[in-house]
Amino acid sequence: MLTHNLGYPRIGSQRELKKASEKYWAGTLSAAELHQVGTRIRQQNWQLQQAAGLDLIPCHDFSYYDHVLDTSMLVGNIPARYTPLVTQNRDATELDLYFAMARGYQHGGLDLTALEMTKWFDTNYHYLVPEFTKDQQFSLFSTRLFNEFNQASQVLGAAAKPMLLGPVSYLLLGKEKESGFHRLELLNRLLPVYELALNRLHQQGAAWVQLDEPCLALDLTLAEREAYQRAYAHLARRCPGLKLLVTTYFEGLRDNVETALKLPIHALHLDLVRAPEQLATVLPLVPGWLSLSLGVVDGRNIWKNDYQASLALIDVAVALLGPERVLLAPSCSLLHSPCDLDLETSTTSLLAEIKPWLSFAKQKLGEVRDLHQLATQAPGSAELLTHNQAALASRRQSARIHRPHIKERTAAVTEANARRQSPFAERIVVQQARLQLPLFPTTTIGSFPQTEDIRQLRARWKKGDLTDDAYQTALRQATAEVVQWQEDLGLDVLVHGEFERNDMVEYFGELLDGFAFTAYGWVQSYGSRCVKPPILYGDIHRPQDMTVAWTTYAQSLTTKPMKGMLTGPVTILQWSFVRDDQPRALTALQLALAIREEVQALEAADIGIIQIDEPAIREGLPLRRADWPTYLAWAVRAFGVAASGVRDDTQIHTHMCYSEFNDMLPAIAALDADVITMETSRSQMELLAAFADFQYPNQIGPGVYDIHSPRVPTVEEMVALLEKAQAILPAENLWVNPDCGLKTRKWPETEAALRQMVEAATQLRQVAALQPVS
Repeated sequence: MLTHNLGYPRIGSQRELKKASEKYWAGTLSAAELHQVGTRIRQQNWQLQQAAGLDLIPCHDFSYYDHVLDTSMLVGNIPARYTPLVTQNRDATELDLYFAMARGYQHGGLDLTALEMTKWFDTNYHYLVPEFTKDQQFSLFSTRLFNEFNQASQVLGAAAKPMLLGPVSYLLLGKEKESGFHRLELLNRLLPVYELALNRLHQQGAAWVQLDEPCLALDLTLAEREAYQRAYAHLARRCPGLKLLVTTYFEGLRDNVETALKLPIHALHLDLVRAPEQLATVLPLVPGWLSLSLGVVDGRNIWKNDYQASLALIDVAVALLGPERVLLAPSCSLLHSPCDLDLETSTTSLLAEIKPWLSFAKQKLGEVRDLHQLATQAPGSAELLTHNQAALASRRQSARIHRPHIKERTAAVTEANARRQSPFAERIVVQQARLQLPLFPTTTIGSFPQTEDIRQLRARWKKGDLTDDAYQTALRQATAEVVQWQEDLGLDVLVHGEFERNDMVEYFGELLDGFAFTAYGWVQSYGSRCVKPPILYGDIHRPQDMTVAWTTYAQSLTTKPMKGMLTGPVTILQWSFVRDDQPRALTALQLALAIREEVQALEAADIGIIQIDEPAIREGLPLRRADWPTYLAWAVRAFGVAASGVRDDTQIHTHMCYSEFNDMLPAIAALDADVITMETSRSQMELLAAFADFQYPNQIGPGVYDIHSPRVPTVEEMVALLEKAQAILPAENLWVNPDCGLKTRKWPETEAALRQMVEAATQLRQVAALQPVS
C-alpha cells in the first residue's frame, strides 16, 4: 500500500518565494538569486516529504507564479503578442517572458497585456487562462519539468513522481480567442507534445507520472468524455513503461465514473473528503488492471483527520482490491493548506486550546503516514488512534464553539429580512437625489496601496512597540492624506483607504467572536499574493462596531460621498478555514447577521453608500450544476440579510472579481445590489454581453484596468473599454472603476492609472453632453 502526495505548498514556510519574487520584479534581486530561492524551497519540500515516509514524492508542483502558466510554457503555448518581447529585446529570458504573460509588460516601448486570470475551480487560488487560436501549434518549450525531476531524484536518492496538468483539463480550462472552432479540436496537436514530455521523463528514470485531470469531476459532454478516452489511449500506447496516475479532486466522478474507469492508466485518484460516497459506486466497477488512490486527508481545510472515518474507507477498498492496489494520499494538492502548524507558538489561550484540533500541510503528511500504519496494523497504531480520537472529542465538547442565543437568533430570520423595502427603480431615484452623482461616476473598489511604512507601523503596534494612540494618529494621518489625494484627483465617490486592515477577511474575523488566528497560516492566492485565512471555529457574534469610526472620520474630511467598506458573509465564509461541524449555510447566515448590524450602524452614522464585497460568491458554486440551486438559495439569502436592513436612499454596492458570472446572472440579479462592480478588463468587457442579454436592471461598474498587473493603461484604452460597455448597457447605469482593490499596487502606478481613469470618464461625459436629448 503506497503513500504519496499530490503537491506541496510552494511559497515556503516563511513566504520566501513571495519576498524573492517581489524583489526580483523591483530589480533588487537577480534571476540567479530568485532561482536559488526556488531551489531551496523545492529541496526543503522534497526532504520534508521524504522524512514523513512517503513512497511517491511529487516534483514540478513548484511554480514561480502559476502551474497552469507552467503548462503553457512547457507546451509552447505563447500568444503572438509576446513575440516582440523576444524579437526586440535580445536580453529577454524565458523568465521575462513567463512574468510578462503573468503580469503584463510595459517597458522600452512595449506594452503587453497579461493573460486573463480566473479562479481555480471553487478555491481562492487564481490561475492564468490559456489562450487558443484555430491554427494553434504546440511544441516542447520550457525544460523546467525535466530539470526539476533530475534535481528531485538527486535530492531524494530515488525517482520522484513528476506531476503536470493533464492534456484534456489544460484545454478545457483555456479559452478560444477567435470564433469558428472548439479548443478540444486542438487535442491531436497537443498530445504529441505530452508524449515527448512523458517519454523524456521515462528516459530520465521516472516510473510514475501524475497527470491532474480535475475537469473529470465536472459536468462533461459526450465530446469531452470522448476526448479523455482518446487522449489516454494515445498516451498509453505511445508511452509504454510509465505508470500513469490520473488525479481528480474537489468533487466526485458521478456520471463520469465509466469514463474514468475505462482510461488505460495504472491508478486513479479519488477525492474521498469532498465525495466519500463515490467509493461505494466506484469499487465494484474497478477493472483488474487499475489501482485506486484514496484521497482521505483533507487538502483544503485545516481540521485534524478523523482516523476512524478514514480507516473505514480504506478497509473497504483494501478488502476488495488488496493492499497492493491501494494508494493513500491527501484529497488534493496541499497548495491550499498552510505549511506547518509547528510554527504556531502563540501562548494565547484560544490558539492553545484549538491547536490540537488542527493540521497543516506538514501535519497532513503525517496523517497519511499514520493512516498507513493503522491500515496495516503496524506496531503502535492503537495509540495513534486513541490520541486522534481524544483530540476530536475535545473539539466536540468545547464550550467555545456553541452559543445558544446565536443559534436562536439565526433560526428567527425571515424571508422579509432578506429583501429591500422597495424595488431598485424606486430606490435609485431617491439615492440620486441624495448623492447627486454625475454620469459615469468614478470610484475605486476600496483599498489603496499598503506601503512598507504602513505594514511596519502595524507590525510595531502588534508587537507592543507602538502605543494605541500613536498607531491611531498615524493611520488617521494616512487616511486624511488619501482623502485629500482622491479629491485632488477628481474621483466622485471616495474611500478611506483601509490602512487599518491587514486583509479584507482577517480584519473582520479579528473583530468578530468565533474566529481564531495564526501567525504563519499563509496560503497562495495568486503569484506572490498570499493570504492568511482566519479559522472560523464557532458561532459568530459581533461585539462592537468594526468600521464605523474609520468611515465617519474619513467622511468628516470631505463633502463628497464616502463609501463604507465591508466584506460580505459568503466571502468571509469562503476565504476562512470554516468549521465542518455544521452546514455552511448556517454559518453564512450567522455571518450575515453580524454584517447586517454593521451596515445599520454605518447608515445610522449617515454613510450613504455602503459596499459589501462578495468576490467569492461565484467561487462558492458547487462544481456540478445539479447542486447550484441549493447553494445559490442560501448564498443569495445571506447577502440579502446582510444588505437589506437599510432605507431606500442608502445605496448598497457589491464587488465581484476574477470569475465567470455569465451562468449565474439570475442569482446576481437576486442579490439586488444597487451597484455591482466587477473585473472585466483582462477579458475586454466580454462579460457584459451576458448582462445585456439578461437585461440586468441595476447599475454596473465594469473594471477598466487590471490591478493585478503593474502596467498603466492609456486613456484611449479605458475609453475604448467603456465605449464597448456603453454600446450594450445604458450610460446612466455605468460606473467607472478599477477591476479590484489597489492594496497590492505601488503608489506611482496607482496614481497614473487613476488619473487616466478619471480623464476617460471626463471624455465620455463630454461626448454624452453633445448627444441630442431623446
